[in-house]
Amino acid sequence: MNEFKEKILQVCNGIRPNTLMETLKIEYVDVGENYLVAKMPVNSAVHQPDGILHGGATVALAESVGSAASYVFLDAQKFVVRGIEISANHLKSVSEGYVYAKASLIHKGRTTQLWEIKITDEQDRLISICKLTTIALAKS
Repeated sequence: MNEFKEKILQVCNGIRPNTLMETLKIEYVDVGENYLVAKMPVNSAVHQPDGILHGGATVALAESVGSAASYVFLDAQKFVVRGIEISANHLKSVSEGYVYAKASLIHKGRTTQLWEIKITDEQDRLISICKLTTIALAKS
């Protein structure tokens, strides 16, 4: 399992160059049965003017890890995945360190998938909770 896990993380991190994930320094760090985890540094690049993590950066992290998880758990040779809806509730602010996003599969349908993404800080405190719906479209 460890070899398989490392290969999945290598593939996920390998598609980051020249994307928003690279810009935000999002790194995929863990994968398991029906979940994927990524981390993002919290610094001035993702701050609001008052020095705390911007909600938009949080949502970008959530959609990035949820969409990547859809690719991991679907047949990427047959399907393309698109996010069709995302919602977020921001519960606590953070100004430095790292935040971690864990995308957990709630529903895996033939066409749509529903993901819960919990954003936590380095002390495992819940910062935001997001819900992402993705759609799998057959490649033509």
